[in-house]
Amino acid sequence: MADDETTATAARANRLRRPFPVRWVQYYLGNGASLGWLLVVNAAAFFVGVSFYVHSEPSLADVSSMLYPLFGDSPTALALATLSLATLLPRVGKPVTDAPNNRVLAVLHTLAFVWLVKYGVWTAVALNLRLDLYFGFSPDLLWDYWGIMLTHLLFLAEAALIPYYGRTTREALVVALVLALVNDVYDYGFGFYPPLKYEPGLFLAGITVALSFAVVGLAARTFDRLEESAE
Repeated sequence: MADDETTATAARANRLRRPFPVRWVQYYLGNGASLGWLLVVNAAAFFVGVSFYVHSEPSLADVSSMLYPLFGDSPTALALATLSLATLLPRVGKPVTDAPNNRVLAVLHTLAFVWLVKYGVWTAVALNLRLDLYFGFSPDLLWDYWGIMLTHLLFLAEAALIPYYGRTTREALVVALVLALVNDVYDYGFGFYPPLKYEPGLFLAGITVALSFAVVGLAARTFDRLEESAE
């Protein structure tokens, strides 16, 4: 009986780490057409995000080009995710779960996961903190709330795909945490947080920092370790 309960608990934990059936992941990421379309959609979403930051206040024109990745949080997440997924292109038709990994790729996959989850959740939190400014069904608010919420929640679904083919390391997790915190300092210490219709204040800044720690912790729990897979 105890063995059955242990097995059931392990199965539930694995479903949290791997929410999609492997055959679905293999079909979408191991198939050239579907993987190609996913990369195209990511690229299109990236340019939509860049356009948003070009026309925002402050805008990309106010930022050094070296700091674009820190300023454009969601476009950065999409860029990292696109690079991560592109590593599967040479393996079209082969099992994605057996994709080769190394320490450099571990950093890329970990950063992609962390940025997608962090800014998918952050966006939902930020919009819902001031529903009076965002929620509604007018033509503008259909995008400002519903459109942005949906597209950013899809970040979470895309992030969930990465641990099927990617691995992480202790060093990659440390790099992800340090960069996430640097991003937070840049956003709230220097006033370059994602453009909102209100001042975020210390409350949202605190939530953002907490998200950095929580999402890196989630990555540590969700990914298999490169060291273990190599043994």
